[in-house]
Amino acid sequence: MNKFVAIFFAVLSTPCFSADWEESSEVNGLFTRSGVSGTFVLYDSGSGKFIGHNPQRSEVRFVPASTFKIANSLIGLSVGAVKDVDDILPYGGQKQLFKIWERDMGLREAISISNIPIYQALARRTGLERMQAYVTKLGFGNEDIGTSIDTFWLDGPLEISAQEQAIFLSRLAQDQLPVSKDIQKAVRDIVLLEQGEGWKLYGKTGWENVPNPGVGWWVGWVTKGNHVYSFALNMDIKNPSDAKQRVKLGKESLKALGIL
Repeated sequence: MNKFVAIFFAVLSTPCFSADWEESSEVNGLFTRSGVSGTFVLYDSGSGKFIGHNPQRSEVRFVPASTFKIANSLIGLSVGAVKDVDDILPYGGQKQLFKIWERDMGLREAISISNIPIYQALARRTGLERMQAYVTKLGFGNEDIGTSIDTFWLDGPLEISAQEQAIFLSRLAQDQLPVSKDIQKAVRDIVLLEQGEGWKLYGKTGWENVPNPGVGWWVGWVTKGNHVYSFALNMDIKNPSDAKQRVKLGKESLKALGIL
């Protein structure tokens, strides 16, 4: 199916959240100048409004790839697959795409280097039945994990839109998910990227079909005082060099909107 036709039908079948959407000319300009095909959404939990670029694409669901490591961590901790974020998991002993993944480690280190085999081990410990129950409980995207416990977030059938990512992360940032507050805090701690006076930036990248063409993600949130701004960017990755645009363009968008 033609890619643009597929996006059209995906928009029709995806729940629409963007009645309160404001197009940002500044963010539009950033995407235009970068030559990137994608979307960026910022969700203000206080007003319930979205602002950003390409509202049509922001409603289209894509495979979450490694952004699912956030939900995977919440679920694994909730079911006791690991006792805490530093509990060591085995990577399996096989040769991996990146040498840095070829080592046993806990979730804190694994999420910082986006270690796929460690999170696959976590998912296998969780098991298909408990994983499906929690994906449904969390309301994550289309809530469909299929029958393959360690690939459903990499190859599908699980999919989520940028708007859904932003709402999910807003809930996590504010202890509003249906898991314990201690677990939500533990997961927030391991995705903290940067902080300054009065603000903190949390985030996670993803890349479907790494290292080949696919959809790239950067999702997260910024806290400023008591205010939470969650965000999600996804974009088409045609060449490996495009991947660096995820965080670069995301940060530029946050700055253009006065969040960073």
